[in-house]
Amino acid sequence: MKLDRIDKRILAALQENARISNLELADKVGLSPSPCSRRVKHLEDEGVIARYATLLNIAKLELKLTAFVSISMDRHTPDRFENFETKVAGFPEVMECCLITGQTADYQLKVVVPDMEHYQEFLLGKLTRIDGVSGVQSSFVMKTPISRSRLPLDHIQ
Repeated sequence: MKLDRIDKRILAALQENARISNLELADKVGLSPSPCSRRVKHLEDEGVIARYATLLNIAKLELKLTAFVSISMDRHTPDRFENFETKVAGFPEVMECCLITGQTADYQLKVVVPDMEHYQEFLLGKLTRIDGVSGVQSSFVMKTPISRSRLPLDHIQ
């Protein structure tokens, strides 16, 4: 799908505030409400807009521990990887799961929990019990100076 500068403005505005009204959005991007609404619908239908979400304040919810967890698998087979991905998809603590290269690990997880006790329960009670997990290395976040949910759109003309 070819995106133009109006699409870029719509996407940027929605990334900033997904609750913006169509009237406000149209005004912000320089369209009348009907064409703006049609463009948003088209972006949704094409899958450019995957979904809308509410970002919660992690500190207010007392989720004080974020870990990046490197996972090594015993075998590199499609069945092993599919089983692992299916299992971790069901763990609410896992914010992201990436199959990676260039490391000794096969997967990188971003995990958010209230504290170290909960992390230990997650690690020993869930993660290491998945068939095929042969190694786990955890790194804990001390500070998050940058955290974004907005994707860069500068490449769109």
